[in-house]
Amino acid sequence: MKPQYQEELISPLPDGFTVRGATLNDLDAALELYNRRSQSVIHENEITDVEAVRNEWVSPGFDMTDDIRLVFAPNGEMVGYIEVWTTSKPPVHPWIWGRVDPQYQKLGIGTYLLAWAEARAKRVLDEIPGDLRFAPRVGTFPQAETAKKLFEDMGYQRIRSSYNMRIDMDTPPPAPVWPEGITLRAYNPETDLEAVYRADIEAFRDHFGYVEPPFEEGLERFKHFMTAHKDFDPSLWFLAMDGDQIAGICLCRKEAFDNPDVGYVNILGVRAPWRKRGIGLALLRHAFGELYRRGKRKAGLGVDAENLTGALRLYENAGMHVHQAFDLFEKEMRPGREISVQSL
Repeated sequence: MKPQYQEELISPLPDGFTVRGATLNDLDAALELYNRRSQSVIHENEITDVEAVRNEWVSPGFDMTDDIRLVFAPNGEMVGYIEVWTTSKPPVHPWIWGRVDPQYQKLGIGTYLLAWAEARAKRVLDEIPGDLRFAPRVGTFPQAETAKKLFEDMGYQRIRSSYNMRIDMDTPPPAPVWPEGITLRAYNPETDLEAVYRADIEAFRDHFGYVEPPFEEGLERFKHFMTAHKDFDPSLWFLAMDGDQIAGICLCRKEAFDNPDVGYVNILGVRAPWRKRGIGLALLRHAFGELYRRGKRKAGLGVDAENLTGALRLYENAGMHVHQAFDLFEKEMRPGREISVQSL
């Protein structure tokens, strides 16, 4: 018989406030909530692409009805949001992401939602071998003092930061210089998906927090998150080739999810045998050049601030700067053996 995990007591919401799971009809209201909150903290929108949110809500293994909680004020306005991701296998580090309307802070809504999310996350303990460490993770902007205090009060500790980096391209960026024997070709959506996913696995296997999923499940999720968006453009996926081997990948979008005026490098990775040869910089410069040709004067990407492979230095050398930081917090709920990558 499977053990039962009882939900901890959750502090009640204020009188007149209601809570429920999400439906696709809630997308626009959720997006407005995210941005009311981010405007109060970082003075810019956090997400502008509602289709990106929709793709997450309908992604494999995620159930918007059970894995999201929405809080509504007595006037019917959505004022609280939280989602719990336990889709990684094994789900040793559930990802919790929540937002509270700045006009409704200090009413206990954040505490209620985070307590609910922890209880929701604990339901997957049955799926995780008993010797493995279980530690949900949350995150917020460094400027978000209220959120950071909530996390710390509920037992979370800051473990790391990531950066949203940008480059301003007032003039055409430098042309790429390709190492000897390396050629560039475009992605073929009819034949290249699995090979690109395998290259992605190898390129990111030694990055902090990585837990390799079962192959078929990982491929399905990669395909969904990377190609299901209505604006997916395979001509912005670039492969650095050494003969018939993929040495590196640069998978871009014409528009960042937080700003349609910014092009975005979604994934830049070089497989281990081909590192330290300038392939990453060449791919990045090629991507910048193509985005510039398509009218973009800014481009961005995300990076772990303490990236184990030196990616941050690469991006700075390419002319990028830190646009926004994001802090990662963790709460150990069960000690044990850590299986996610911590160091090289």
